[in-house]
Amino acid sequence: MPTLRLRDFELYYELHGKPLDRESGIPLILIMGIGASCHGWLVLQVPSLGHDRPNIIFDNRGAGRSEDPGAEFSTRDMAEDTRALLDHLGIERANVLGAFLGGMVAQELAIAYPERVHTLTLVGTFARADARRRMLLEHWCDLARQNISYEQAVRSRLLWTLHDLTFEQRDILDAMLEFYLESEAPMESKVYERQVIACLKHDSLDRLDAIRAPTLVICGEADLLTPLPLARQLANRVANARLVPIQGAGHMVPVEMARRFNRLVSRFLLEYD
Repeated sequence: MPTLRLRDFELYYELHGKPLDRESGIPLILIMGIGASCHGWLVLQVPSLGHDRPNIIFDNRGAGRSEDPGAEFSTRDMAEDTRALLDHLGIERANVLGAFLGGMVAQELAIAYPERVHTLTLVGTFARADARRRMLLEHWCDLARQNISYEQAVRSRLLWTLHDLTFEQRDILDAMLEFYLESEAPMESKVYERQVIACLKHDSLDRLDAIRAPTLVICGEADLLTPLPLARQLANRVANARLVPIQGAGHMVPVEMARRFNRLVSRFLLEYD
């Protein structure tokens, strides 16, 4: 179980796919969103994306097997965690992929350290929350403070993140609930609240012109949490960005449209190898 000791906590990470060497291509680091550990990438993404290059996954601070530093944090703080992990592994440049909160972290990394980001893939995320998203995130913070059960919190998130058709597929829905409620160690309410606050406070909109990496913005056409207009706003502000809406998907594109998502990401990365 490899970990990296940072100032106030240990960060858990895993290496998958091709070995981390010069012959294996530019690595891909995947940054998880809220309420989950890095093992969310293992079933559907790593087996596919690891064919072409090394894959690095890690637990965000306080999530999964990473320690909780015990204080509020920002997406910029989390970008520094990611940069420290790249330093630790001796990676000068990486392909960076982030989903929702992870996409906000990826934005901050690409803005602060453009020389470290070879390509940038942003999935179901925004540069600045609009009024409706702010109200929703504030509601999720309120739920966390009320100490509702972990299952209630998960079900509340799924109502906003899954496509209508996914709710009709009981096998997929049951597998997701099992993943969050049984396979995953439930995230403490205080950590989840800090993650949501980091999303609320994230605002990179007026700094996106600092991003130099080729950028792929992916959004489910039926995404309620980070709808297409927010994805379009993000893509329009990044100089070298392309937006790809995915039909038949809500917020959780990597799960609901895994095959298409993986193929899209793989082709994008190979284009810039």
